[in-house]
Amino acid sequence: MSTAPRVAAPIVPRSMPTGQRNVVRSNDSASLWNCTLSPGWTQDEVQVLRKALMKLGVGNWMKIIESECLPGKTIAQMNLQTQRMLGQQSTAEFNGLHIDALEVGHLNSQKQGPEIKRKNNCIVNTGGKLSRDEVERRRVSHREKFEVAPEVWKAIVLPKPDNPLLLLDRKREELKELQAELDSVLAQIAAIESQPASAADQATTGTKRARE
Repeated sequence: MSTAPRVAAPIVPRSMPTGQRNVVRSNDSASLWNCTLSPGWTQDEVQVLRKALMKLGVGNWMKIIESECLPGKTIAQMNLQTQRMLGQQSTAEFNGLHIDALEVGHLNSQKQGPEIKRKNNCIVNTGGKLSRDEVERRRVSHREKFEVAPEVWKAIVLPKPDNPLLLLDRKREELKELQAELDSVLAQIAAIESQPASAADQATTGTKRARE
């Protein structure tokens, strides 16, 4: 008697910014969705990349670029940040999958043992290069465990950037504010260094000179 093949229910990632996916569960840890930021990335940009990977699939960098949801980000930058979100350097086994990278990263962060080696908080492959068959086997397994339901990822709306010129002006204003803050700190340091030494400091200096 034949049995119907088991259909794995897709794991619905948690803690999305809006809607029913923003669910806090009793077994969630405080750092459940934390990941290491690559240089030049903000938390908001990571959340956009997270949505883009779910909607367009891991490794579909040109589609993400064409969506204009992350203006200025290169393929290399997105790949590196995806590695940090997944918590592992190898991304080939996730190529084309609509997954929540932070959910995978959370599971990878809990893995321990002498065979687990990490670099920049990412698990690295210490063995030989994976064969195509092994990569595909893992992809199938990941699809069953982590694939986001089609009705969910198709409904994701990626943000559109502001007018590039307005965005550039905003960045310039932010740079001016940072420069003003830096100038203020440097001025405070200069003021402290220019103050005359206190009586106690002068006495200490005099004692040292007498000993000499």
